[in-house]
Amino acid sequence: MSLEDKIRATAKDAEGKLQAAAGELTGDDQQKVAGEAKQVQAKVMDAAGALKDKVSGAADAAADAIKGLVDRA
Repeated sequence: MSLEDKIRATAKDAEGKLQAAAGELTGDDQQKVAGEAKQVQAKVMDAAGALKDKVSGAADAAADAIKGLVDRA
């Protein structure tokens, strides 16, 4: 996950926490739910970035293994 992606996810989470807290304080359930949804979105962004890193690592490992087999042949 790139640093830019991490910053975006962290900012989305912070925005969601603030919005949910504001909704809680004012009794605005719609604002509270919207803030909670942003927090979930931030978690999805983090998970997607982690998955992207794992897939990239697996692809690199597979490429290295294939290169090793070709070099031995």
